[in-house]
Amino acid sequence: MGSLATERTVTGWAARDATGVLAPYTYTLRKTGAEDVVVKVLYCGICHTDIHQTKNHLGASNYPMVPGHEVVGEVVEVGPEVSRFRPGDLAGVGVVVGSCQNCQPCKSNVEQYCNKRIWSYNDVYTDGKPTQGGFASAMIVDQKFAVRIPSGLAPEQVAPLLCAGVTVYSPLKHFGLVKPGLKGAILGLGGVGHMGVKIAKAMGHHVSVISSSDKKKSEALDHLHADDYIVSSDAAQMEKAADSLDYIIDTVPVFHPLEPYLSLLKLDGKLILMGVINQPLQFVSPMVMLGRKSITGSFIGSIDETQEMLEFCEKKGLTSSIEVVKMDYVNQALERLERNDVRYRFVVDVAGSNLDSA
Repeated sequence: MGSLATERTVTGWAARDATGVLAPYTYTLRKTGAEDVVVKVLYCGICHTDIHQTKNHLGASNYPMVPGHEVVGEVVEVGPEVSRFRPGDLAGVGVVVGSCQNCQPCKSNVEQYCNKRIWSYNDVYTDGKPTQGGFASAMIVDQKFAVRIPSGLAPEQVAPLLCAGVTVYSPLKHFGLVKPGLKGAILGLGGVGHMGVKIAKAMGHHVSVISSSDKKKSEALDHLHADDYIVSSDAAQMEKAADSLDYIIDTVPVFHPLEPYLSLLKLDGKLILMGVINQPLQFVSPMVMLGRKSITGSFIGSIDETQEMLEFCEKKGLTSSIEVVKMDYVNQALERLERNDVRYRFVVDVAGSNLDSA
């Protein structure tokens, strides 16, 4: 595979334009540094953000683009100053692979809020080389931006936790919503939402799922063991649930009204936005004022929170619900994800797809 002193040629699957169609792409990884680890990618989850980025929904995509930011792999080489990993270790790489290390968020160990954060793909590293993601045979990452995979977790199950799992865990921890007995709800039962139900239940919360129809009711109650299911289009159900929730985790990634859900919150309740939406949302201010309610947001989680979340999942026996596919199915998987036809997260078996020999 080469040595730390040389660049490596690897194969990934990249989008070339805003159609978002992925195809094999050969490129060289950036040069490694003293604190870098070389990771042979084993598995990579598919996130809704991969669709936004590959199809240029946010207007800032650069091509060719190798997506994938839920990466689990085997460390195959380490730089001379690496202390946290050894060859043979399993490592996880998420959404962020660099930051300035000097600003207030970085010094507070919430580096995901650094204004100079470096995305795992569709960005430029400090050496001027484009970053490319986990739909590839290998990655190089600074040890500070990798997490250790607990031995009690299966690597393919870990991949979605590196985005969907920590995206839910971080705001619950930050906003003090971790004590047993709280009443919360998950709006939207997709990749992030299903982990929201599992993690909140493991914290001892009474958890409702809110959806626009009863299509996912059995799934929510029987499979994920949510405590209640609220159909947002049913006025009677929404009225019954009014003023009952400590928080709502809103995972919906498309435009939707906020007022119906604000009405469900108790005094000081929090509506926590997590979906990436490229148009303004609206609400009338009395819905917030008359109840001292908060509309806030949260973005993934820090490296420390990600490590803590993985250890929490190992302790509680939590796993993600996944469908494992090979890389040659990735375009179909992205199409299915776009129409919500997955239960609940696709994970690409990258190592099993033999990319470098294709």
